[in-house]
Amino acid sequence: MTALFQELAQLWRLRALLRVLTRREVHARYQGSAAGVAWAYVQPLLTVAAYYLVFDIVFGMRLGDKAPTGRVGTYLIVGSLPWMAFCDAVGRGTSSLLDAGGLLQKNALPPALFPLRTVAASAVVYGPLLLLLVLAYAPLHHFALAVVAVLPLLLLMLLMAVLLAWLLAIMAAALRDVVQVVGFGLAIGIFLSPVLFPITLFPAAWRWVLWCNPMTPVVLGLQSLLLQGAWPPAAVWVALLAWIAVLAGALSLLVARSREQLVDWL
Repeated sequence: MTALFQELAQLWRLRALLRVLTRREVHARYQGSAAGVAWAYVQPLLTVAAYYLVFDIVFGMRLGDKAPTGRVGTYLIVGSLPWMAFCDAVGRGTSSLLDAGGLLQKNALPPALFPLRTVAASAVVYGPLLLLLVLAYAPLHHFALAVVAVLPLLLLMLLMAVLLAWLLAIMAAALRDVVQVVGFGLAIGIFLSPVLFPITLFPAAWRWVLWCNPMTPVVLGLQSLLLQGAWPPAAVWVALLAWIAVLAGALSLLVARSREQLVDWL
């Protein structure tokens, strides 16, 4: 883990530059549009509104007794919004080094700045939406004390997204096919997580497949907190920390081995 800690120490010294790059990244994504950054919120908000309108109001669909809530639209919103945030961060982060290749070849900047900048920009966009999600659901349980666990859960999700995006960005620099594979994986990953269906509906013998998705513990934790007002089970925290540990170990190894060749790959 030495290589990773060295990179993180260097990033901490350059935290002011990271803030500037993040701010520019957010503005650059929507530069030239009349609504500007507001477009970042339109698609997620319309999506969750459509879930609620179609499934809860129009069709009045209901889940089974073992589901964390009976309303389908209400259930979908809790998982889909963090999933969109995760996909935006990881998807953009994977190609971040490729997009910054010309800049890195001309300037002696730490390559890690660019995956972190991308994930931070996604966090700036989706952070307020996730806050609104918590504020919308917390009154359902009279602001139960368990809701405070949302903060560490989302921070761990952010850390996991940073590690994964950074790891995939280095892999994409070495092999461009990684960008396509990640895009496909994010597209089908929602079907291998409890975002669209309660985990109890998945065959018990195959539920381990869902835990291979790094977002499964996050989604289960949010469902427990926001739909039931209960503390997430220990399995959620253990799985999330295990994913972070595995990603950190793999990233440290990859950083150490790619340090000399990374800019040449770009």
